Amino acid sequence: MKSFLKMMFASTIGVIIGSVILSFLSLIVFLGIVASVGSAPAYRLQDKTILVVDLNSIINERENSSPWDRLFNGSGIKTYGLDDILSAIEKAKTNPKIHGIYVKAGITNTGYATSAAIRNALADFQQSGKFVVAYGETFSQRSYYIASVADQIFINPKGALEFMGLGTARQYNKGVYEKWGVTMQVFKVGTYKSYTEPYTQDKMSDANREQVTSYLNDIWKNILTGISESRHISIDTLNIYADEYLLFTDPDSLVNYRLVDGLKYGSDVEKYLKELTAVPQDKDLKLASVADMITVPDTEKNKAKDEIAVLYAEGSIVGDLESSPFSGAAITAKKYVEELNKLKKDEDVKAVVFRVNSPGGSAYASEQIWNAVRELKEVKPVIVSMGDVAASGGYYISCGATKIVAEPSTLTGSIGIFGMFPSGEELSKRMGATYDGYGTNKHTLLGSQVLSLPLFVADIGLLPARALTPDEEKLLQIYIERGYDTFIGRCAEGRSKTKEYIDNIGQGRVWTGNQALAIGLVDELGGINHAIELAAKEAGITAYYTGSYPVKKDFFTELMSESMSGAQVRFNEWITGKELYQQKQQWNAWKNFDFQQAIMEEAIY
Repeated sequence: MKSFLKMMFASTIGVIIGSVILSFLSLIVFLGIVASVGSAPAYRLQDKTILVVDLNSIINERENSSPWDRLFNGSGIKTYGLDDILSAIEKAKTNPKIHGIYVKAGITNTGYATSAAIRNALADFQQSGKFVVAYGETFSQRSYYIASVADQIFINPKGALEFMGLGTARQYNKGVYEKWGVTMQVFKVGTYKSYTEPYTQDKMSDANREQVTSYLNDIWKNILTGISESRHISIDTLNIYADEYLLFTDPDSLVNYRLVDGLKYGSDVEKYLKELTAVPQDKDLKLASVADMITVPDTEKNKAKDEIAVLYAEGSIVGDLESSPFSGAAITAKKYVEELNKLKKDEDVKAVVFRVNSPGGSAYASEQIWNAVRELKEVKPVIVSMGDVAASGGYYISCGATKIVAEPSTLTGSIGIFGMFPSGEELSKRMGATYDGYGTNKHTLLGSQVLSLPLFVADIGLLPARALTPDEEKLLQIYIERGYDTFIGRCAEGRSKTKEYIDNIGQGRVWTGNQALAIGLVDELGGINHAIELAAKEAGITAYYTGSYPVKKDFFTELMSESMSGAQVRFNEWITGKELYQQKQQWNAWKNFDFQQAIMEEAIY
C-alpha cells in the first residue's frame, strides 16, 4: 500500500510539474506571438511601390487601439492615427521608390477638420508630380471629400456615393422625463450653451438654431469649395446634386455629373495602377500600407539636437478616469499636467505643439491644464493645434497658449459653463416613497436622499429624491456664474482681450475655425504641420526634429498593464458581485464628478 501511495504521489507531482512546465512553455510561445504582433521590422520599400491610404476606417489623432484589439480584431474595422497617415504621405512624397498613392474610399469615421487635413496632405503630395488615384465600392460624404482631390476617381459599377449636405439632430427628452416624474434642474451661463437642451426642452432653441445654421453652412462651404476646385464643378451645381441625395443615384449618372471619372471593379483599378507604374500585368502590384510606412526611415529627417514636442490631447476632459462618468478617450488632468511639466523641464525641447481635439468636460480639470500650459509658456513657446473640435473645455485648455492654429472646419469657442441636477421628487410621490431624517444645518441633506426601489434594493441611476430648494438653486447658480467668470477671464488674458469682449463672443456660442479667426479666438488657419513650423519660428530655430507625447508604451508593457487592470476588475467583481461592483463604480464617478461642466456636444451628419 505504501508503495502504491508513493507511486500515486509521485505521479501526481509529475503531472503538476508537467502542467506547470507546459503552461510556462505555452506562455513563452504566446508572448513570442505577442511580441511579433506588437513590433514589426522596418518595411523594405521596393521600386514602383504605391502607398495605400485606406479610408474605410476609424481615424483618431493617434492610433490607440487596445493590444487585445490588435491580437483579436474580429470586427475587421481598421483604426489609424491621423499622425501616422500624415507622416506616411509626407514620407511618400520625398521617397523615390513611392510612385503614387492609392486611396481606398469607404465609410470614414472622422470629423471634417481631420478629413481636410488628409485631403490637404494628398494635395501637397501631388506637388511632387506623383499620382493619386481613388477607388471605392461605397463613398461616404467624408471619404468622397478626401478623395475628390485625386487625379482619377473610380467607383464600382454597382457602388454608391453619399452626398447630401450637412445636418445635426438630437433627441429631446423633456416629455420622457415628465412622464417618468423626473425633472432636470439646469444651471448655466451662455445663451448658446445647448448641451442641456435635450433634458429641458422639446425642440432646439432659437439661439442654438442660429449658431448651428451658421457653423454648418460655413463647414459645408469649405467642403463645396474644395470639391468644386478639384472637380471643376460649380458650387451651385454641387448643391443641386446634394438635393438629389446621391446615395440612391445610378453610378452612370455620377460619371455624367463629373463626380467620378469612371466605373471600375477593384481588379480593373489594379490593372490601371499597373499601367501607371509600368508593372507587367502578370506581376503583383507593390503596395505599402500606412502601417508599413511607419517603419520606413524618413529620408528627409535631419540630425538636429533641438526638439519640438507634439503633445496630443484627445477626448473628454476629466480629473481622473476613475472619477469620470464619461467613456472613451479622455484627457486626464493629472496626467497632462505631469506631461506639460516634464516638457517644461526638458532642455532639449525648445517649443511645444499642443494638439487638442476635445469637446471639453470638467471645468476644474480644464483649469488645472490651463495653468500648466500658462506656466510652460513662460519658459518656451506653446502653439495649440486644433483638430475637429476644441470647444468649451477644449478651448479653455487652449486659450493660454502663445498662438492658436485651427483648421477652417474646426469647431471651437463654446465658452460657457453649466451644471445639471436631476430630481426624482415627483417620481417618489408616484411611488409612495417618503423621506425623513435630520441634519444639523440648512443644506446638510442636499443630494443625500437617493431614490431606490425597495423590492429590488437598488438605486435608480443615483437619482436624488427631492428637488432643490430656492436657496439651493441660488447657491448653485452663483457657483456656475463664478466658474463662467473665471473662464472668460482666462480667455481674456490669453487672447489679450477684455472680459466684456470675450463675454460678448462667448455665451456658449460655437464657431468654426474660419469664424474664430475673424473674431480673434485663433491666430492662424492650418494643420498640425503649420503649427510645428510656427512653433519653430517662435522658438527661433531652423533645424529641429519632432517628438510625440505622451510617449506610447511598448506593446508588451501595454498588454501587461491592460491584463493586470482587467484582472483587478474581475477580482473585485468576484468579491462584491458584478452588478454591485458596477453600481459602486458609477456611484464613485458621480460622487467625484465636477458639477461645473464646460462641454459641447453636437453630432454632424
